[in-house]
Amino acid sequence: MRRCIKTGKKPEESSFAAAGGTHDRDELALLDRERDVAQDYEPVITALIFLRQAACREHMGIALKKYALLLPLLGCAGAKPPVVDSVSAQASAPAGVKRDSSIVSTRDESRVSASDARRVILVIGTSLTAGLGLEPDSAYPARLQRKIDSAGLAYTVVNAGVSGETSSALLRRLDWLMRQPLTIVIVETGANDGLRGIPVATMRSNIDQILARIRAARPGARVALMQMEALPNLGRAYTDGFREVFPEMAKRHNVTLLPFLLQDVAGVRALNQGDGIHPNDAGERIVTENVWKGLRPMLQ
Repeated sequence: MRRCIKTGKKPEESSFAAAGGTHDRDELALLDRERDVAQDYEPVITALIFLRQAACREHMGIALKKYALLLPLLGCAGAKPPVVDSVSAQASAPAGVKRDSSIVSTRDESRVSASDARRVILVIGTSLTAGLGLEPDSAYPARLQRKIDSAGLAYTVVNAGVSGETSSALLRRLDWLMRQPLTIVIVETGANDGLRGIPVATMRSNIDQILARIRAARPGARVALMQMEALPNLGRAYTDGFREVFPEMAKRHNVTLLPFLLQDVAGVRALNQGDGIHPNDAGERIVTENVWKGLRPMLQ
């Protein structure tokens, strides 16, 4: 179960771009506290997290609709969506409570219908995708959903971000994510590999297998891989090798390479939360535009 992380540090003591020396240890310690719930990931964990959110933080109307959307992702084939009065779908979190946005539909629930529920954009990622420290409607997948709705396009964005996840952990949970028909799959991975100094060859192999499995499981889906960058404190050889993995894998598997997720946000103190790693609300607006530039041409 994910939980909020407090480092006990002032914002100026931590910076994504300025990592080095004790800063390295601080970031790795932060990552250790942000436990990798995906290490032994099973669908039941997601179900329990979701049901906890539904029971404690949302009205039952919207919760039932989200649950209906999640059934295929949880392997509950043949389940039928419940009929819910549209008025009960209006929900909000209790004052002062931040909701967990992992593995949930980000679309306006009143607009989801049987005719377009299968046109799913699955966004797989880390805490940068899950929206750690942000309200669910502020994470970039939710913002993408609003852009899609404004454009009159019939897609439902599903946020499958998991905090602390490495490319190895994603590989372990990938197969059950592929159980639902998917139109577009966006893969954001590697950030935690870089923070942990995992060998580039290991990450390359994992991403190679991830993209191959997606292609095999959903040959008709359009796939996009997010460019990621490693912190400079690991040395030029590591950062250059890390950077090159993404265009290399995108070309090998013929998938779209999206811009660096944190372009114009990483290292800018005013655009990040106190940990210096995760974007704040202002930074997330820029992150959304970074993703939208690459995603918009993929939408039909």
